Amino acid sequence: MKRLSRLSVIALGALLSTAAVPALVVSGVAAEAQAATLSGGFDVGPGGFQGNFNPLAATAGFTWLSVYYEPLITYDEKLQKVVGALASSYEVSSDQMTYTFKLADAKWHDGKPFTAKDAKFTMGLAMEAKTGSVLAARLKGISSVETPDDHTVVIKLSAPSSSFPDTMTKVMMLPEHALSSIPADQLAKNAWWSTAPIGTGPFKFTKYVSDQYVELAANTDYRGGKPALERVINRYFANPAAAIAALRSGEIQFTYVDSNDVPTFKDNKDFKVIEGNSFVVNYLGFNHDSPLWKDVRVRQAVMYAINRDAIIQSLYGGAAKPANCAYVAEQLIPQGIDTYTYDPEKAKQLLTEAGWDQINGSKPITLLTYYTTPLATNVLAAVQAMLAQVGINIVPRAVDAPTYNSIVLNATPDIAQFQLVYAGLQNGPDAGSINVGLNEKQIPPAGPNVARVRMPDLTKALDSALAEPDSTKRDAAYQDVCKAMNTNLPWATLWVANRYGIVSTKVKDFVWTPAPGGGPYQANPQKWSIAE
Repeated sequence: MKRLSRLSVIALGALLSTAAVPALVVSGVAAEAQAATLSGGFDVGPGGFQGNFNPLAATAGFTWLSVYYEPLITYDEKLQKVVGALASSYEVSSDQMTYTFKLADAKWHDGKPFTAKDAKFTMGLAMEAKTGSVLAARLKGISSVETPDDHTVVIKLSAPSSSFPDTMTKVMMLPEHALSSIPADQLAKNAWWSTAPIGTGPFKFTKYVSDQYVELAANTDYRGGKPALERVINRYFANPAAAIAALRSGEIQFTYVDSNDVPTFKDNKDFKVIEGNSFVVNYLGFNHDSPLWKDVRVRQAVMYAINRDAIIQSLYGGAAKPANCAYVAEQLIPQGIDTYTYDPEKAKQLLTEAGWDQINGSKPITLLTYYTTPLATNVLAAVQAMLAQVGINIVPRAVDAPTYNSIVLNATPDIAQFQLVYAGLQNGPDAGSINVGLNEKQIPPAGPNVARVRMPDLTKALDSALAEPDSTKRDAAYQDVCKAMNTNLPWATLWVANRYGIVSTKVKDFVWTPAPGGGPYQANPQKWSIAE
C-alpha cells in the first residue's frame, strides 16, 4: 500500500506507505518536447481511460478521444451550453421531440466526405447494445433517424427528454465505409480501434505502442484550419506520481493532478494550475441485490459513520463539498433534507436496531473501485477506519476501469465481488445525467445502474424530471429526485470535489476543462501550440 505524504491525522490514524516511482521512459519519444509536439498524460486521473480507443464504449477519456473524433454537438469550454461541432447548427421542435442537425462540410481522415449516412450509421451503432455501446440505454427514446439529404439528420424521440442533448455530446461520429463490414457483436474489441481508427478531428491517429503512448499527427485538411502542432502524444503512466515527475522534467507538458499535489505547482511560474468543479458526486453504492443493505437503517448508519468534513479538510484540502444527494447546485437542493452529520453513536444505534450482528457482523465486505490514485487510496483508508469504528468491516479493492466495468455491468454478477462500490457519477452540467445510475430501468444489461437500485419513488421522480419540457419547472422536479435519494439512500453520497490540471506555461491556447469523463467540450486542439 502507498502512504500519503502530508496527511493530517483524522481521529482514526490510518497511514499508508508511499513508494517512489521512476518516470516512464518511452522508447522512440524524445524526453525534451519538440516545439511542434505536445505530449501529455491525457488519460491520468478520473477523466482518463487508458488503452481505450472506442468511443462507443468510453465512460471516460474524452479529453483525448475528442482530439481526433468529433460529435455532432458538444459543450462549450465552460460546460454552460451545447454548441455545434460536426453539426454547423441544430434546431429543436417546440414539443422537444424532433432534433434537426445541419452538418458541416467535413472529411474523414482518409479523405472521404463525412455525410448524413455516416451520422445515421453511427446512431445505429450507439443505439445497439451488441456493439458494446454504453450509450444504448440512454438512446432508447429515439423513434427514428432520418437523412433527407447528405447534410441533414433528423432525430425523432418517442417522448421529450431534457437529457437528450447531453447524451448526444458523447456520440462520436464514426465512418460507415470503414466499419460497416464488421459484425455488430465483433465491433467492441476489434483491432481497428487501436490500429487504424478514422475520425474527422484536427489530428489523425498514427501510432500506438501498447502501455506506452499514442501518437497523433496534424490533419492538414481539417475544416477548422491546419493545426499549429505537428503531433500530439498521449503518454501512459503506471501511476499519477510518474506523470507528475514527467511533467516536472519537461517530458510532458500537461497532466491531471490530485488536490494535494497542487501546492507544489501553485507558485511555480513554469506551470499553470487549471481548477474547476468536477460535477461528479463520489458515493458508496450499495449493491441492492445483496441482503446486507436491505434495511434502510444500515444504509443510514453508513452515512452517519463517515466524517465527511474531516476527510474533505484533511485529504482534499478543503477542495470539495459534502453531497447529501446526487446534486450540490443550490437550485437543485430542497430545504429540510437530512445532512447526515457525523454521529458514530447514532450509527451504532441504527445498526443494533437493524440487527447488524445477525445480518453480517464483522465479516469482511468487498468495496470495489476504479479509483487508483494515492488520494483515493487514502480516502478509502479513512472510510474503512471510520466504518470499522461502528462495526462495519469493509475491504477496498481497486482495479482498472475495464475490469471494474466487466464486474459491475455483468448481467449475472458475482455479488461477493462488489457488495459495495466507491464510484463517481456526473451530476452536471446536465442534472438528468445521473438517471442512468439510479433508474431501475437502467439495471444491467439495460444500462449502468450498477448498484441495482430498485426504488419506485426515485424512478418516478427521475422519469418526471427527464420528461419535464418546461425549464422553469425542471429544477423543482430535480429537487424531488434529491429528496427521494436523501430519504431512501440508494447510495451513501459523500462529496463533489474540485479537479485540477497542470500545464506548462510554454503551451499556448491550450484548453482543458475538468469535465466529467474528460468531456467532450470545445477544446480547439488545432489552436494548441508550444513556444520555442
